[in-house]
Amino acid sequence: MKKDITLVKYSSTDFENYKKLAFDEEIMSYSTGRKLSQEEAKSKFASLLTVNRLEANLGYYKINNGNGELIGDCKLIRYKYDHTILEIGYVLKKEYRGQGLGNQICQSILKLANDHHPTTDIIALIDPDNIASKKLLEKFSFKSFFNGTEYGLLTEKLILKMDKN
Repeated sequence: MKKDITLVKYSSTDFENYKKLAFDEEIMSYSTGRKLSQEEAKSKFASLLTVNRLEANLGYYKINNGNGELIGDCKLIRYKYDHTILEIGYVLKKEYRGQGLGNQICQSILKLANDHHPTTDIIALIDPDNIASKKLLEKFSFKSFFNGTEYGLLTEKLILKMDKN
């Protein structure tokens, strides 16, 4: 059963929403390895707002359900080590996992990428222990190309190669 979700770019008034995710140990274990401190959350939020101003269709997004409740967040940004590649990422609050929402989120992010950057390859970085995320990405034809330690975190990288024609 498809549920309504919306992706809305974070704005300067969304710090309290962002904190709900950044202070959640379980959610952050898959991205930074730990929850963020107040200062780290403020710094990260400021940097994501900067990214959101750079390009209209790239950035960091809140994921809201049909009732307007924050259920997670996602990103479609330029990969920081190679700006010719896009990077996707997503997190969901625990109570919303296992409901098919990850599939909808991936579809939404990939549609956004295809609408505005149809020939740009897309990378995803995940915790290698996050089997559900890996299976989801593989469902959308992502292929694993790196599995190891990067910046002190166990990381698996998957890429979706786009047709350049």
